[in-house]
Amino acid sequence: MDTVALSEHIRSYSTPIEPLPTGAISRLGKAEGIRAVVFDVYGTLFISGSGDISLARNEDRSPAIVASLETAGFQVTESAAPWSKAFLHQIETARQARKEQGISYPEVRIEEVWQALVEKAAKDGWIRGTGSIELAIVDHECRVNPCWPMPGLQETLEELGRRKLALGIVSNAQFYTPLLFKALLSKPLEDFGLEEARSVWSYIEREGKPSRNLYRKLKDKLATEGIAPRETLYVGNDIRNDIWPAGDLGFRTVLFAGDERSLRWRKEDPDCQNVEPEFIITELDQLLQIIAP
Repeated sequence: MDTVALSEHIRSYSTPIEPLPTGAISRLGKAEGIRAVVFDVYGTLFISGSGDISLARNEDRSPAIVASLETAGFQVTESAAPWSKAFLHQIETARQARKEQGISYPEVRIEEVWQALVEKAAKDGWIRGTGSIELAIVDHECRVNPCWPMPGLQETLEELGRRKLALGIVSNAQFYTPLLFKALLSKPLEDFGLEEARSVWSYIEREGKPSRNLYRKLKDKLATEGIAPRETLYVGNDIRNDIWPAGDLGFRTVLFAGDERSLRWRKEDPDCQNVEPEFIITELDQLLQIIAP
């Protein structure tokens, strides 16, 4: 199924969501010499109904999986089957295979997970016929993790572009994540200057946050443009996944504390006890105050 149709599906199944207050206090200031701004996606650029990409959740997904398979054209013959257990088992199997290859923070390709799920379901007699696995995946994500742009997102990205800043993304993600821009902002992410040459996606690397490898790759990508970590602001909502590894690699860090669903202080995590972001923002457009025009 082509990306245009998938984007339209996301848009048609999406409704506005408001961020929930966090009670956090902004810590602003002036960051001199900034040439690049790099973002996390879920909980930073987009409100995430679950607070993160849906693979991080372990609740019963059976009703959503069945509905999505039927939407995608499959005939479900055993709706009471343990769909959620089978789905989570496929994710864990894929992650374990990566761990055995020496990857500390393995990431899956969700297409492979769903393909294995559909094959097992067909073998066990839970499902008949064929359908679009890509549509099933996107439909399922819309059901379990509805997303909406953070307030001020489009205006902030456009102003950063006018200031000639290099923009990029480092995010835990799947193939449908980039589609959020076209679906919910009416323009692909490249039109906002969020270039692939400055972006690192977990599903492509098959490795997730807080792996330093993702940030090392970002560092190498920016180096080809002559941009150093100290000239780069990294913006994310999670102390462990975003601020800790980015800061370790020398990036200047901004904690986005704008939505209670996704803000992760990680105060109980021993690895994060002494981790502090340089800046804290509660609205995306506060970035424009931090970065000298």
